[in-house]
Amino acid sequence: MSAPRFAFTIAATDGAARTGTIAMERGTIRTPAFMPVGTAATVKAMKPADVERAGADIILGNTYHLMLRPGAERVARLGGLHAFMGWERPILTDSGGYQVMSLSELTKRSEEGVAFASHLDGTRHLITPERSIEIQRLLGSNITMAFDELVPTTSTREVQAAAMERSMRWARRSRDAFHDADGGVHAAHNAIFGIQQGALDEGLRRASADALIDIGFDGYAIGGLAVGEGQEAMFGCLDYAPGQLPADWPRYLMGVGKPDDIVGAVERGVDMFDCVMPTRSGRTGQAFTRTGPINIRNARFNEDQGPLDPECGCAVCATWSRAYLHHLVRSGEILGAMLMTEHNIAFYEALMADLRGAIAEQRLAAFASGFRARYGAGKGGQG
Repeated sequence: MSAPRFAFTIAATDGAARTGTIAMERGTIRTPAFMPVGTAATVKAMKPADVERAGADIILGNTYHLMLRPGAERVARLGGLHAFMGWERPILTDSGGYQVMSLSELTKRSEEGVAFASHLDGTRHLITPERSIEIQRLLGSNITMAFDELVPTTSTREVQAAAMERSMRWARRSRDAFHDADGGVHAAHNAIFGIQQGALDEGLRRASADALIDIGFDGYAIGGLAVGEGQEAMFGCLDYAPGQLPADWPRYLMGVGKPDDIVGAVERGVDMFDCVMPTRSGRTGQAFTRTGPINIRNARFNEDQGPLDPECGCAVCATWSRAYLHHLVRSGEILGAMLMTEHNIAFYEALMADLRGAIAEQRLAAFASGFRARYGAGKGGQG
């Protein structure tokens, strides 16, 4: 029997939290899921086999960066993103909207789309909903994201409402382009998610959710958070936003986040996450542990023969000491970034496995409370 195009199954619930699977032609994604970010066709400092070995079922590719370099058409000629980077499992691609807004100082927004200057060489480009979907199709995306407009949560309600309403019009254009392109061949084997907007306004979020449901998507993302509003405000939004989206489709919180952010969001009904934090932190010397993050550059680790995290089962913790990693990172050795990143991705994926197990066994509240108590203590593995 062939694998389905897209099928979401909830195996167990615990309060608002759910655990289950997303079945796709390229593989099954266990939820709650964390997607390592492969911005430029690579999860920085890691080989694809090591990302999979760490426990990742799916990774994220970045539409904006890949359209600029090496170019979506070139990736397509080279066999698509999976063949290009050597990753055979599912890939979700973002729409490019966030980077257009955050990386380009010169943007012009209109109903058509967003005109912007490349952060690489200043060349001018235009991304419309149709072009965003085309780029993602050329890349060979398995989960395509609708093109949306992001505005700061500090914007006026009028600005937030206008951006949300435009995003919903772009969502319909994105969905239509996804199904209409190449005679529907790509859509017949892959999926598209819509993105809820509305900043921190419950009414705007409800209107956005209703519009997306009316259009119809395979999954629904919660966008516009983790952009500086703080955890308390984000959780306040997540107290209602996931429940506004369909219960029988995946819910994806974009750009989140810190380990305690993820735990709190899972408790509130979120199924999918992505964030650059584990890879970026690894390259700068920060390791995540069950008793909080540590900065391996600190002098206190220069003769520490223990592992990064005594409770971690990754190959890095089984093989190398904090003292050796301290030496590598302080010396600027490439291996230091590689090993720190590998541990961090393994930590995140282990956290997702623990969350899935806790939901399945109806003990999520106890797990989350225990995790926060230890992680929030800030001992960083000293105690």
